[in-house]
Amino acid sequence: MPSLQSVISCLSDYDPGALPVAQANQIIGEVVEPVRGTEQVALRTAFDRVLAEDVISRLDVPAHDNAAMDGYAFASSELAAGGNVTLTVVGSAFAGAACEQAVARGQAARIMTGAIMPAGCDTVIPQEFVDVDVEGERIRFDAKAVRAGDNRRLRGEDLAIGQPALAAGRILQPADLGLLASLGVAEVKVRRRLRVAFFSTGDELRSIGEPLDAGCVYDSNRYTLHGMLRRLNVDLIDMGVVPDDPAALEAALRSACENADAVITSGGVSVGEADYTKQIMAQLGDVTFWKIAMRPGRPMAFGRIASHGREALLFGLPGNPVAVMVTFYHFVRAALHRQMGAKVAPLPLMRVRSAQAIRKKPGRTEYQRGILAPAPEGGWQVSITGQQGSGVLRSMSEANCFIVLGHEQGMVAAGDEVEVMLFDGLM
Repeated sequence: MPSLQSVISCLSDYDPGALPVAQANQIIGEVVEPVRGTEQVALRTAFDRVLAEDVISRLDVPAHDNAAMDGYAFASSELAAGGNVTLTVVGSAFAGAACEQAVARGQAARIMTGAIMPAGCDTVIPQEFVDVDVEGERIRFDAKAVRAGDNRRLRGEDLAIGQPALAAGRILQPADLGLLASLGVAEVKVRRRLRVAFFSTGDELRSIGEPLDAGCVYDSNRYTLHGMLRRLNVDLIDMGVVPDDPAALEAALRSACENADAVITSGGVSVGEADYTKQIMAQLGDVTFWKIAMRPGRPMAFGRIASHGREALLFGLPGNPVAVMVTFYHFVRAALHRQMGAKVAPLPLMRVRSAQAIRKKPGRTEYQRGILAPAPEGGWQVSITGQQGSGVLRSMSEANCFIVLGHEQGMVAAGDEVEVMLFDGLM
C-alpha cells in the first residue's frame, strides 16, 4: 500500500497551495485500496452490495429456442414463394412446453410466448397478422408480414454456459438480482460492508434538541453526511459533535480509527483553525492538508491514521455545509466506492445552455448549484439557485444539479454551454 507522501513526491507539479481537483482525485485514487473480507449472502439480501467475484453462467438462458410472441411457428422456407401463405395447424405449444406433433412442410403449430420452438420451425408469425378458418385448422397470412427468424429467441441468446454474467465490483441492482435468479443462483459472495465513522468539530455546534446559546448553531453536517453515506450502503458510526479540545479530538480520532475503515470529519481544517487539529491528525498517521483550487470546499485533509494496530482513511472536510457536500461528492464518494471494491463509472456530465451570466475566475473548479429545466425554445437550460455561498445550504436543497465550471474556464455569458452533473442518483 503506497504512502501518501510517496505518491505526492512523484508529482513534479504538486502544489499544496492550489491543488487542481483532478490531481487531488488522482492522488486519492492511488492511495486508496479495497478492504479485505467477503461474505456469502442470500440473493434477496444482496441488493446494493458489491459483488466479490465474477459470476459465470452455468446455464444457457434461454435453455431452448423459444417463441418471443403468441402466434404460429413454422419454417421460414414457407415464405420463399411470397404472396399469401396458407398452412395447416397440427398442434400447439404452451410456455415451458414443446409441441408434441412434428411440423412438416405446409404446416404450423399454435405457439405461446416462451414455448419451445417445434423441430424444423424457425419463425413465428404474430397472431394478429393471421386469418384463421372457422375450425382453427388452417391459417393464412401475407408473407411480407414477417421475415425469416422473426419472433424467436435463440438458445443461450441472453447468456450461454461459461459466459461471464456479472463482473466482480458491480453494485448489485434489481435487474442483476433477476439475472442471477434466472441462473439458479441462490447465494452470492459480496464484499463486507464498509464501516464509516463521522463527526463534526466545533464548540459552537449543538445537536438537535439542545438549546442554542448566543453564537451557536445546530449541526447540520452530520445529517447531510448521514444521508449521503446511506446512499452508499455502508455501516455508519455517528460520533456526534467533538469540541475544540486536543484531548477530545485525539480520543475521537483514535476511537473512530479503531472501529471504522474510513473516518470523515467536518470543520477544523480551515486556515486559521487551531494548530492542534492538524498536529493531532498528522501525529496519528500519514496525512496531507490541501488547499484545493475549487469553490466551495478549498480546505481539505486526506490520508491514513492509525491507533493500536488499526488503520483508517481520513477525510477532513471543511465546516461550511455546502462545502461538506461538494467535497464529499467530488472526492469522498469515489474514494469510498474504491475502498468498498466497487467499480463505478464517473458520473456523466451534460452540456446545456446557461440561462444567465455566471461570474468565474480561471484557475479553479467551481461547483455552482443549478436548476436544470426545459428551455422555452426547446432543449435544456440551467440557472443558478441564487446565492452560492458555501454556508447557504438552501442552495443545495433547491438545486437538481451541479453546474461544473472547469479549472481553466472563465466568465460564462447567458446562452453559453456549460456542463452539469445531475443530482438524480447522487443525492
